[in-house]
Formats: sequence, structure tokens, C-alpha cells
Amino acid sequence: MTQAPLIFGADLDAPIAWRGGAPIARRRYLADVQALAARLPAEGAMLNLSGDRYRFAVGLGAAMLRGQPNLMPPNHQRDTVARLHSLFPQAYALVDAEGGEVALPQLRYADAAAPADGPAPVLPRAQLAAHVLTSGSTGQPVPHPKLWGPLVDCTVAGAQRLAEHLGRPDLQGLGLVATVPPQHMYGFESTVLLALLGGAAFDAERPFYPADIAAALARLPRPRMLVTTPFHLRTLLEAGIALPVVDLVLSATAPLSPQLAARAEAALQGQLVEIYGCTEAGQVATRRTTDGPEWRTYPGLALSGDGELSQVLGGHVVVPTPLADILEVLEPSRFRLLGRSNDLINIAGKRNSLAHLNFHLNSTPGVADGAFWLPDDAADGAVARLVAFVVAPGLPQDALREAVLASLRPRVDPVFLPRRIVAVPALPREPSTGKLPAIAFGAWAQRQLAG
Repeated sequence: MTQAPLIFGADLDAPIAWRGGAPIARRRYLADVQALAARLPAEGAMLNLSGDRYRFAVGLGAAMLRGQPNLMPPNHQRDTVARLHSLFPQAYALVDAEGGEVALPQLRYADAAAPADGPAPVLPRAQLAAHVLTSGSTGQPVPHPKLWGPLVDCTVAGAQRLAEHLGRPDLQGLGLVATVPPQHMYGFESTVLLALLGGAAFDAERPFYPADIAAALARLPRPRMLVTTPFHLRTLLEAGIALPVVDLVLSATAPLSPQLAARAEAALQGQLVEIYGCTEAGQVATRRTTDGPEWRTYPGLALSGDGELSQVLGGHVVVPTPLADILEVLEPSRFRLLGRSNDLINIAGKRNSLAHLNFHLNSTPGVADGAFWLPDDAADGAVARLVAFVVAPGLPQDALREAVLASLRPRVDPVFLPRRIVAVPALPREPSTGKLPAIAFGAWAQRQLAG
């Protein structure tokens, strides 16, 4: 098959999105896509700044109808956009009422006048759908091209896996609420593409505060799914508000502790499933966190190698692709995640992953959030020692230190126990993804210690 449709499903009157509790039909989506495509420049590459998830999806479809890629950088800061413009001189920005201003030619979003008739358009599987940009080792955005065919295959496999977790034949009728933006790969795959290609329907908004998340979920009919991150999930559970039943909770961007997963399943009354993937390979595997540490790959994907030399091939991954993590490969379809290979640290000749250490730190009872940091300013001949920054409102400093060390001692080598444990009110996480950018976190850590 050399082509694949823009949206799957014969029923164009079924919802593809919800706004304010009202459905938006797939037929309406196609009309908006065609109307916007007619307004796009003849050539270019779209930086989609739409704050509304539905409008982002319309921009994606319109750009693809015109044969233009979507640009998905790690952020929209001035320096990043300038670098983006140098890589793609014909880049332009699609903005809506909530879109930010950037130094690119701008096109404002507008809805179509009337719903469309006729079937969904089909696109070449070899068409370039997006450039997903990561920071790279130099700190400059590095583009990773994404073709439509592999994106379709990945989304269909992911939809089948999620339907399996739900005990349903497919995701028809599933409503999605997401705390992550569509401009990042996780939100792009697990909300926008899951609606276009998997039969689900997403809420157009991106609620941030716990009360707004609960209200957005309550507006959708069941079955419903929350697409979120460990940071946002922890904030939601600790808000102390009534939560509606959620049939499935999807989490990614960082490993989730079993304790937090169990709390989420008890509070939301549905399964919690984690997704593992990377920019280069897309989504690769899932696990139900409360069932244990093992991950299962999507059908058709096979792992080879082990440790830092693991790679994946098959299904939507058409060439052997190294994984930027340390895996314990149990068999081609099962593995354990031991940490990230790009955050390995070496102390006294022993290596460990900061992500792995952070996982154990955040499993400590009473710790609401925490992260390790390794200073690089040790004196000549001295061994650098880790610092742990911890958010634990219910623990005084002396009790906090003993609680953290008691939790870590059975799990990590003594050289990785933190020399200092610093209580802070919050970590400087990105609001949209909950991540801690390494350079910004390092600068923040130095300020904390200096203060």
C-alpha cells in the first residue's frame, strides 16, 4: 500500500474532538482542513503555534494536503525559532487567538464555512509529515524527519495496544483529555494522531490546573483517557479534589514509580499505562506499571543487543534504530528500562543513570518530587558527590535526610548516595511537559546551593 488516509473510519459524523462538552464531527474537521489548506502559501514549512488542540490538528492536515512538513521544535524561544528559520527559510507560523508571536511570517487560523462532503483524502505513505527537532549535543535543534506511513503504522499499533488494555476491540468512542501539548512528540502521537488514525476523540483544550483537568474529564462521556506526565499526575493527585472515573491513564516523558501508579489507579479507578519511546523510533512499548517493571514492545517490533547497545527494528521502525537508553533485553519483545545512556554519570569508577536514581528518589515515602544533580566543580583529585533536591512539604530537614537515605541505601551503590539533600518548594520543571532541561536545571541548582 503506497497511500494512507488522513483520517481512518467510515463514519464522518463521529466526533474527532470535543470543545466545551460539544462534539466536533470528523466531517467538520475535513472541511476545516480543506479551507485552511487553500489559504496556505504555495511552498513552506509550518510551525503550528495553535494553543487549541483541534486547530493544531487542522493545521497538521492542511499542511499535509499542501505537501508541507510540520515543524516541531523542543520550544518556541527566540534562539530556537531563529535556528529553525535558518534550517527552513520558507518556514511560517500558524497562530490562533492563543498563539504566541515569533519572528516568522504569520498566518492566522480561520474556521471553514460549512462541513465537507466526500471521503477523507489519502496521502502518500512516503510523504514527509513532520520534522521533529531535538536539542542535540550542541544545544542546537536537530531535525528528525517523520514520514506519514510509519506514523500511521505506529499509531495503529499503539491504538491496538491501548484497546487491549481497555478490553475493547478498538478506540471508537474513547474521549481523551491531555495535559501535554500537541507540539511535542508524545502529545502529537497520543492525542492528535490517536484521534485521526485510531478512532478516539480529544478535548480541544489543554487543562493545566487540577480542577480544570477534573472538569474537562467530567465533560466527556465514558470511556475516557487522561494523557499526562508523572509531574502533572502527581500534582493532580495531591490537589485533594474529587476526580471522575478515568478508564485509562497514559503517562510518559519519565519513569513512573509504582507507588504513584497505584495511587493513580485507586483515585481514578482505571488502569495506568506507561509508554516508552524516543524521537528517532517513535512509540515502542507499554507497561502497566503496577504489574511490574517489564515493558512489552508493539507488535512487529523486535529488540536486539543489550544495555547501552540496544536497538529496535520492525513494524513502523524500518531501519535498525539505536535506543538512547540502557535496556535489559529479556527477549525481543520484552525488556526492563534501567536508565538513559545520555545521562550516565561516573563516580569513583562506577556508572549510573540520573533517571534511574531519580526514579528511586521519587519512590521515597513523603517525597512529592525530587531530582539528583552532579556538580562539575570538584577540586583536583576530589570525587564529585551527588546533590538531591527534594520537594517534601510534610518532612522537616532532619527527617527528610534520613527518609531519603533509608529509601536509597538498599537500592543504589553507596557512592551514589547524595552528600547533600536540599529541601526546595518546587523544581524548575517545564510547565508543558514536566521535564527538567539539563542546562537550566544546572544553573538553578547552582543558585540554590549558593543561596
